[in-house]
Amino acid sequence: MNDEIVYLDAKTLQNFMRDVFIGLSLPKEDAEIISEVLIASDLRGIDTHGIQRCKMYYDRIKQGIYEVKTKIDIIKDDQATALWDGNCGMGHVIAYKAMKTAIEKAKKYGLGAVAVRNSTHFGIAGYYSLMAIKEGMIGLAVTNARPSIPPTFGVEPMLGTNPLTVGAPTDEKFPFLIDCATSIIQRGKVELYSRVDKPMPENTVVGDDGNFLRDPNEILDLMLQRKAALLPLGGKGEETAGYKGYGYATVVELLSAALQEGIFLRDTLGIEENGQKRLKVGHFFLAINTEFFAGLDAFKLTAGNIMRSLRSAKKDPNAERIYTAGEKEYMAELERGTKGIPLNQSLQEDIKVMKEELGLDSYKFPF
Repeated sequence: MNDEIVYLDAKTLQNFMRDVFIGLSLPKEDAEIISEVLIASDLRGIDTHGIQRCKMYYDRIKQGIYEVKTKIDIIKDDQATALWDGNCGMGHVIAYKAMKTAIEKAKKYGLGAVAVRNSTHFGIAGYYSLMAIKEGMIGLAVTNARPSIPPTFGVEPMLGTNPLTVGAPTDEKFPFLIDCATSIIQRGKVELYSRVDKPMPENTVVGDDGNFLRDPNEILDLMLQRKAALLPLGGKGEETAGYKGYGYATVVELLSAALQEGIFLRDTLGIEENGQKRLKVGHFFLAINTEFFAGLDAFKLTAGNIMRSLRSAKKDPNAERIYTAGEKEYMAELERGTKGIPLNQSLQEDIKVMKEELGLDSYKFPF
């Protein structure tokens, strides 16, 4: 497969994605939110959830799976908490507004939490934690997802990759931010390996016969048939503590479904409503105002000291250096902000399809 990489200016790519969603009849304000979330993923080096996801949203909108007019119903609204219904609107828009509300509540009460049901895929969870960080707060964002992870000693995919994402401000140039799935790899990583035609790392995916799988195209096909599952953090069985990833994925499921009386486990594969397929998920957002504790400056100093102490630990002689969570993404953002976003041939083809079908002729790409 010819996989020539082309680098595209981040602002140009962001504007293109915005115009794609406007072309699909989304309000401009919503399209700007979605494109901002997607380009943040690309800039931070999280290639699975930026432009790579744009065509997925494009197809689902055209199929009627997502509502282009995002309508949020407020089911409950108390002092520090709220429960929302997203009515199958655009998950990025719902999540952005939910975390914004959690932050406003935390400014007043010290803590703010919003649970959401009937939402849709919202991109990288870390974006919403970063929203809280920019306000000097600790941010937590979680979501359930399509079944991908089996329970320990099982082979049937039941839980989603269910990211458990937490971020905090520091006195350094970058915050602490852990943004990752509760599986060893996520579905988007399998899609990425498929795009570049490379085998998956060993011991990351299991078939329904209990054997490991490595062919990404076969894995994607078998996952659609529920005959392949992504292993949880820790891997298969208990020998390497796979029950930990399984357990944390279940925590995310509880926060994303039980608080909301929402969709969970197998039902996230899709349900039919009035003849229309829906792909629903739930979210939970928490903002913790550091000023209600030791204070922002004190928190940032201690947090920074923790990060610096971790990086100053005695390192493996074969390793270049030690990093803390969020540092590599900060470095990627600096590099890609200048160099641009890398696009493999498969992504170039997706962009050309969307450009031509929507008549976005003002964009002149080098491919």
